[in-house]
Amino acid sequence: MAEKNHEDQYSALAANIKKNQVFKKSTKVSWVCRNCGYVHEGEEAIDECPACAHARAHFELLGENY
Repeated sequence: MAEKNHEDQYSALAANIKKNQVFKKSTKVSWVCRNCGYVHEGEEAIDECPACAHARAHFELLGENY
């Protein structure tokens, strides 16, 4: 079960990489800086966090995992 879940996650990530959609989505979403927690609302992650100056690579989609 866990291996199938991992396969699905990595397949989705690979598809997003091929379509250049890792840091860009077709709808407005919440991006969170993994370094400081700053949240940006928009279709794509910003180039640099205004709160801590970390690069775009530190942003990920904000998930509500509760």
